[in-house]
Amino acid sequence: MIFCVRICHYDKFLCIVSLPKTYVARRKNMTKETKKIQEIHRLRPECITCTCDKYLRKYPEDVPEEAKIDYMQRVMALIAEAPKTDAIPVIVRDIDKVRREMFGEADNYTRIKIHFNQIMMEKEEEFRRQIAEAADPLKMALQLSMIGNYIDFGAMKNVDEKKLNQLLGTAKEQKVDEDTYSRLQQDLSKAERFVFFTDNCGEVVLDKLLIEEIKKRYPQISVSIVVRGAETLNDVTRMDAAQVGLGEIAYVVDNGNDVAGTWLPELSEEALARMESADVMMAKGQANFETLRCCGKNIYYLFLCKCHIFSDMFGVEPFSGMLVHERDTRNS
Repeated sequence: MIFCVRICHYDKFLCIVSLPKTYVARRKNMTKETKKIQEIHRLRPECITCTCDKYLRKYPEDVPEEAKIDYMQRVMALIAEAPKTDAIPVIVRDIDKVRREMFGEADNYTRIKIHFNQIMMEKEEEFRRQIAEAADPLKMALQLSMIGNYIDFGAMKNVDEKKLNQLLGTAKEQKVDEDTYSRLQQDLSKAERFVFFTDNCGEVVLDKLLIEEIKKRYPQISVSIVVRGAETLNDVTRMDAAQVGLGEIAYVVDNGNDVAGTWLPELSEEALARMESADVMMAKGQANFETLRCCGKNIYYLFLCKCHIFSDMFGVEPFSGMLVHERDTRNS
């Protein structure tokens, strides 16, 4: 029997975190290209600072001072000991585990997820008409899907529904890199297997319409949709996928873990198999970009730049939509 553990030495305690039992088997099933993702340095000084600002004081105010200090020390230790190859969503997941262990507290996004799925579903036919009447329905679907990525309670403290509606009203003005869009169309025209990695509830309704448009234009494509394997922030799980009807248009598989992104070392065997056999893929959201970039696959990233780090990275204004191919992530 093989046991895999990560051992972290801290000043005052030893923390042993068990890795998934199938970790070794999954590693064997990965191609060389996919394994390379674990060799990329993902941590950025700006992201570490942002994570400290968000989570270092995220404790109940009514707990003793000693508990607050213990929590802060454990958070700082997690960040300090994290391999440079880890992505911020992985570290945030581990911080949330510490919070639950110490305080029995976990942010519950169930109502938020249902609410945003519902309000977007109420407008679904309106969005579908907007896509159908556009000069280029596929591009319009991409633009709407970009805007939907605003509904992100991980990147932002609050999601302003007025701001969301304002952005949706200007979706057709969102710039789409023409070279990348042309390559996407060429890839889709030749593809047989397409994998779509979801991000947040609410926006997933617009993702559904994008997938419908892809299937309409490229009927030879078999589509798989990957959702989160457990509750994390307002990300899409199997239950949320069922609420918006994703299973009616494509095969849905979960990624087997609770990282807010697609973290290959913990990816479910089924999701990994779908990924390895895909001709082309698309990943929604900043977290999927953070966890997958430089994986070497034929993957397109679709998201809205919601923080200054991403805006600066791509040289665009805040809340600009991005369609980026994997080949263009090497220097990001």
